[in-house]
Amino acid sequence: MLSTELCGIKMENPLLLAAGILGTTAASINRVLDSGAGGAVTKSFSKYPNIGYKNPTIAEIEGGIINSVGLSSPGVELFKEELSLINRKNNEDINNNEGEYNKIAVASIYGSTPDEFVFVSSKIEDLVDMIELNISCPHAMAGYGSAIGKCPNNTFEVVNAVKNNVSVPILTKLTPNVTDIKEIALSAQKAGSDGITVINSLGPGMRIDVNAGVPILKNKFGGLSGPAIKPIAIKHVYELYDTLDIPIVGVGGIKTSEDVVEFLYAGSNATQIGTSIMYEGLEIFSRLTSNLIDFMKEKGFKTIDEMIGYAH
Repeated sequence: MLSTELCGIKMENPLLLAAGILGTTAASINRVLDSGAGGAVTKSFSKYPNIGYKNPTIAEIEGGIINSVGLSSPGVELFKEELSLINRKNNEDINNNEGEYNKIAVASIYGSTPDEFVFVSSKIEDLVDMIELNISCPHAMAGYGSAIGKCPNNTFEVVNAVKNNVSVPILTKLTPNVTDIKEIALSAQKAGSDGITVINSLGPGMRIDVNAGVPILKNKFGGLSGPAIKPIAIKHVYELYDTLDIPIVGVGGIKTSEDVVEFLYAGSNATQIGTSIMYEGLEIFSRLTSNLIDFMKEKGFKTIDEMIGYAH
């Protein structure tokens, strides 16, 4: 009932782990997949190791968190070992066993140039089902993250370079911190992106410790995520559904099955869960899938496809 398809790959349900939460080791990713998620996106990693920012890197706010991890990365050579240990089914399993669907693994990668993105993606394409290009982190080092994704030309160059060098589907994760997200999304689509992920965190923003009189985050500024950003994420999914010809993965503040339905109705083919795991643990995936089934039965939906874009 919950099975769906994303970029030509079948999934047992439309719920994925979002990048940045628990996706640092094969053990943690396998726990996510075993808990009921349809797939998992790794924490973003790069060509070279990067220590990231010093602690504290997370500050809680009403309605979510502000984080400034700084794109810490072990480097692709070390992370390849973790990717090889993820327990995922491949497409041959789907074809040969009726009712079997992928537990898909998505590698989130970043870089500062098209060549860096190509280097990393070429190293790991045989170990994952998809690659998500992180060109949207709002607290990245200079030349990384949203420094790329705020520019249509830079977006096109990165996506096109990766698309011309790998065979697995590509998702491009977009920042909401732009004047016109449609322009960036269309540039990614034109470059060959197989799908779009929206949205990355807002901001950056900050919190100040009123007792110590200093910023709480060591880096001072960080990206806002959690339920507070969901209305903005829904809006962007809704307008991109009418703009694009490729699938959309919605992310931003999901904590209930009704949230998932909103994203599907707005036009998402799949969704990603992140911040809510910090509060509810991995049980959130089984709870959401169970409640989503109940909702579909109550409303008379037989498939996820019937719900995608329903609000249009």
